[in-house]
Amino acid sequence: MAHLRSRHRLALAVPVALSLTATLGFLPSAASAAAPADTAGATARAVEGPALAYVVNTGTDHRTIDSVRRAITRNGGTVVASYDRIGVIVVHSANPDFGARMRAVHGVRSAGATRTAPLTAAGTTDEGAVRVLSKAEAAKAARAATAGQEPLEADQWDLRAIGADRAAAVDPGSRSVTVGVIDTGVDDTHPDIAPNFSPSQSASCVSGKADTTYGAWRPADADHYHGTHVAGEIAAARNGIGVAGVAPGVKVAGITVAQPDSTSMFYPESVVCAFVFAADHGIEITNNSYYVDPWLYNCMDDPDQRAIVDAVNRAQLYAQRKGTLNVASAGNSNDDLDADALTDTSSPDDSTPGTRTVDPHECFDVPTQLPGVVTVSAVGVKGAKSSYSSYGRGVIDVAGPGGDRFQIPDTPSKNGRILSTLPNNRYGWLQGTSMASPHVAAVAALLKSAHPHATPARLQALLKAEADNPGCPAEPYDGDGDGVVDATCAGGERVNGFYGFGIVNALRAVE
Repeated sequence: MAHLRSRHRLALAVPVALSLTATLGFLPSAASAAAPADTAGATARAVEGPALAYVVNTGTDHRTIDSVRRAITRNGGTVVASYDRIGVIVVHSANPDFGARMRAVHGVRSAGATRTAPLTAAGTTDEGAVRVLSKAEAAKAARAATAGQEPLEADQWDLRAIGADRAAAVDPGSRSVTVGVIDTGVDDTHPDIAPNFSPSQSASCVSGKADTTYGAWRPADADHYHGTHVAGEIAAARNGIGVAGVAPGVKVAGITVAQPDSTSMFYPESVVCAFVFAADHGIEITNNSYYVDPWLYNCMDDPDQRAIVDAVNRAQLYAQRKGTLNVASAGNSNDDLDADALTDTSSPDDSTPGTRTVDPHECFDVPTQLPGVVTVSAVGVKGAKSSYSSYGRGVIDVAGPGGDRFQIPDTPSKNGRILSTLPNNRYGWLQGTSMASPHVAAVAALLKSAHPHATPARLQALLKAEADNPGCPAEPYDGDGDGVVDATCAGGERVNGFYGFGIVNALRAVE
């Protein structure tokens, strides 16, 4: 299903992120790499390579788009989807020179392959495999439930950690606010999700083109559980059945982007489709607990990776302009994201990875590192940084409960991970920044409910303003308790590398 290995994750301080915006806004009409010229009447060379997917990024005027489409056909490409409003065209081609030829076409800003392996029939940020709740554990939690609690809520330490249980009594959130879960699919038949699910705002974007066929948003199988777990964390209904979400009164939608096979890859064209679909269907918040495959970092000096950054950034900025706040997880490598350089040993993850040193100012984690996206680190029940969570001064915006097996709660199951919904009416525990991000997205939904006219920028400011910052720990940080210092927190009480502006607070968001 999802990538269970830890991922590295890099992000930039605000000034550099702003420079990224400027860089992408003024990409040259052709990449600097040499490419054969495209001339009128030229035809693609004989097909010699495997069929790959590409993004071709161009201007948004109709004349340019029409001209580029004709060049796509001449060079052996087939248009899968065209997002004219942002100038991104998704293409399939078996011509091994397709990318180079398209980069030489007048009007093309960037173009490149979105994968290194042939097309077949994800990188999520949960850490470790799911553990399903047993019947005995469910019964034990139910016996410990108090008046007004959901049957399994006694095991949901994360709700109490951010005041979400008390917030629900004040304001559970508005039905006019929807959080879009861009993920592996959402099982809307789950009894805790069904009451708040919005089918009209859900789709599958796996192919790079939105499929709104009824049920297309559902996971391929029970192993694609990630999106259903995330959806329950956000908006599981308080209906007396199982668990409760942080914002049990808001709606949740599913936008599937993960490949339906065992790889669960999250390819760029699928994510482009998801951001555009969310924006065009009135989704106020998106949750992004993944990184875009196949490159852990997309380097601007590589024409393919440059095109990926350009395409996804155009899509997420379009969503922001339409009023959507995008929230994303920081990663589970316990990396200092304010480092000068990082070593990437996992890219490309759809074929044979190599080892490379990446320049943090030229190579970008997508979508987490893109401008305007809220970057989230994870904490455990004690409010300390989770042992696996990446961090970094000037990088993390806020933190949320992601769970930590080394921080044990006083709950019936004594499990430090996050309990939520799974496909086929089940429940289970996961930990990771994948779990922290939906807590933040849900608090953002509560803020949007209270401030319906707030822009994405205003919502991000409100998230930071209501957060509680514990400050850097007084003692050296040893997340796993092995006596070795695992991370160093830089910054002060207001803003620091472990928590950004602090741990989000649901109760404060509704008061």
